[in-house]
Amino acid sequence: MSEHTTTVKCLVWDLDNTLWQGTLSEDAEVRLAEEIRAVVVELDARGILQAVASKNDHEPAWARLEELGVAEYFVLASIGWGPKSESVRSIADRLNFAPRTLAFIDDQPAERAEVEFHLPEVRCYPAERAADLLSLPEFTPATRTVDSGKRRAMYRANFRRDAERAEFTGPDEEFLRTLDLDLQIFRATPVELSRVEELTLRTSQMNATGVHYSDEALRALLADDDHEVLVATLADRFGTHGAIGVLLLERHPAAWHLKLLATSCRVVSFGVGTAVLNWLATEAATAGVHLLADFRRTDRNRMMEVAYRFAGFDDQECDCRGPLPAAGTEGVQRLHLVAEHRDPPSTMRLTAPPLAAPVLEQHAAD
Repeated sequence: MSEHTTTVKCLVWDLDNTLWQGTLSEDAEVRLAEEIRAVVVELDARGILQAVASKNDHEPAWARLEELGVAEYFVLASIGWGPKSESVRSIADRLNFAPRTLAFIDDQPAERAEVEFHLPEVRCYPAERAADLLSLPEFTPATRTVDSGKRRAMYRANFRRDAERAEFTGPDEEFLRTLDLDLQIFRATPVELSRVEELTLRTSQMNATGVHYSDEALRALLADDDHEVLVATLADRFGTHGAIGVLLLERHPAAWHLKLLATSCRVVSFGVGTAVLNWLATEAATAGVHLLADFRRTDRNRMMEVAYRFAGFDDQECDCRGPLPAAGTEGVQRLHLVAEHRDPPSTMRLTAPPLAAPVLEQHAAD
């Protein structure tokens, strides 16, 4: 896949004469071709979500999807008589996806044109291309991880979680405690590298630099004793969120250099970013070093800058900056933090390795 090809995160299907053969209002026994069923199943395995935007009556259309054995593959269904563009927009909003990461497939040129007019970033395909989607680069993620096949279940769990949250009447912090959140941070192994690479590819709103690290680059960092490649996972009583964060850290005598922090936008509301940064600040304080974090503004990562500033990172000049080479990417700022011990999160369990020990051992050896 070209590095300039944005992978589709969600494919929105029309139903009549697109997903299935025939028009439901004329033939209640519309058929699903096996080659289309295979496309639906394989896209799901690749971690590409799927939804429905169809002009039909909802109940019979959804019932037919269930009878055909494919209803479970669709995370959202907008089945009614409104404009398709409104359905696609609503799906993007509920998933918190940028329109450029969605695709829409429909047999009617007028319907595709209507979506293209109102949502020009959404890629549209005629129904006759449905069987060929699996061969297209935009439907072929660069990596496939253990989380890819779980993505649909994770988003469905998130909808249930959000619904319960909307009904909760107490303070938000109290609701978070009811979730039984379990945040785990651990050192990546070669087996984990595909998950790390996928996070740097898929995450844009909470990626501190917008930089993608290839498998080759990550393997080189794993082999370097001065670097830490860390993965964060999150689970709660609704199920796992999978791998939701990656940290790339380089140790220097006076400062630890956080080259990249990327977390999934799905877990922003749980305070994961703050928990990770506070844990890192405590580890750095234990080692007696400052923290320097790379940040480059993009059109989507404003929330990450807020997270850094809220955690106390600033633009202060400090002697600890001296040994670090200049940033290799244009537009990168290097934010500074005088590390201090911070309380662990009160709304989740946090399990993480001690990062300070190797540095202290090195100082003792010196």
